[in-house]
Amino acid sequence: MRLRLKADGRVVELRDGQEFPVQPFPVQPVPPAAEAPPAEIGSLAVRDLRRRSCLTQMEFAAKLGVPVETIRNWEQGKRAPRGPARALLTVIAHAPDTVFQALAKA
Repeated sequence: MRLRLKADGRVVELRDGQEFPVQPFPVQPVPPAAEAPPAEIGSLAVRDLRRRSCLTQMEFAAKLGVPVETIRNWEQGKRAPRGPARALLTVIAHAPDTVFQALAKA
């Protein structure tokens, strides 16, 4: 399965040269304060995304293909995700299962 992140934030699957919208998987309910994905991916948002995915820091780092120290630094506010990492975290906030499924096949 090949996925593409569109400029408007949608994720589409590429099949036979055509784009098909990816339907998000049902997400477990979250507390009201965390319902909407954060506009800014900061230290609390990274920790929240990881916890909502029910992953340890080591598991989350392995799925993203980054050192565990990177996840720790993001969560502690020592560093902020930039560029492709920020984009990937934003997509994870909207469709975590789809992203992790695609990353597992890469």
